[in-house]
Amino acid sequence: MNKYWKIGIIAPVLVLIGSRHPSILGTRLTPAAEARFDGSLSVLTYNVKGLPWPVALGRNAALESIATRLRDMRLSGRAPQIVVLQEAFTGEAQAIGAAAGYRVIVSGPGADTPGSTTMSAADRAYASRARWWKGETEGKFVGSGLQILSDYPVESVHRLAFPAFACAGYDCLANKGAVLATLNIPGMAMPVDVFTTHLNSRRASGVEDDRTIYAYRRQVGSLTQFIRANHDPRNPLIVAGDFNVGSAPPRRTVLFTQVRTNWTSNGPIRDAFDAFQQRGGVLGQDAAWSFRRARDWQFFSGGTAASLELTGIEVPFGRERSGGMLSDHVGYTVHYRLRVS
Repeated sequence: MNKYWKIGIIAPVLVLIGSRHPSILGTRLTPAAEARFDGSLSVLTYNVKGLPWPVALGRNAALESIATRLRDMRLSGRAPQIVVLQEAFTGEAQAIGAAAGYRVIVSGPGADTPGSTTMSAADRAYASRARWWKGETEGKFVGSGLQILSDYPVESVHRLAFPAFACAGYDCLANKGAVLATLNIPGMAMPVDVFTTHLNSRRASGVEDDRTIYAYRRQVGSLTQFIRANHDPRNPLIVAGDFNVGSAPPRRTVLFTQVRTNWTSNGPIRDAFDAFQQRGGVLGQDAAWSFRRARDWQFFSGGTAASLELTGIEVPFGRERSGGMLSDHVGYTVHYRLRVS
């Protein structure tokens, strides 16, 4: 059957990159000459729903509002030093960092970035059941949608594309994976490793749970190998993004087993929501909703050369005064204290 006829059938789930930029997204806020560091580090994670027509309608205004808010925060000295974005597929979404004045913009895997081709017998059996009408056999039409925005210079970048078969349903149309930026912090002898990722969805993928959990398990395994291969144990570690755990206990088990046992050899790695509450913090309404929803997480751990301590959580992108939201996710910032060990 002709591939382009198939594409026409699944057009509602294809991502067509737009070219029109709202005013602020066509500009660049010139960053300060040198980013200062006072010992505190702030990291915002945000799935911005940068999906163009026909997957999502009318997203340009919301994306411009996100950029404007980050820009205003920078002008008032309140901008997070590091931002990790998911679903930054469109040109408008990818222009947020420049419009908000971030010095460094690191993108994740592109549509053509290859993933591992090594397959087990179980992988081959899984791949043999892929269905084109669910978007599982037509290749990658867009990249990962991942970005890391930073006020600090980048020492190195590593990218991971999940194996092409390790996906389920419509998620297969995007080349999901992860990206690591090792950031040099002024005045610190050791850098910080910042990862972001976006794992396979469950219901939104359009396929049954047994396929989504198989893909999820393979993606988490690939992410673990990527972290182990590229994270320097001397460096503090922050892994933030859309992990799509949700209300599915098998997903939570798969993810947290890997997080707690395989992501770092420097002692426990913690999730920010839990660490904040254990130290007596009370989550606000938007942060509590995000915690219950269990999709957007920040995991962190100190390194052998520097410690990382959570000091607070705030939500610059939650429920608006109008009652709506700029995305279907909350964007929250975790504040840390970074000290040489």
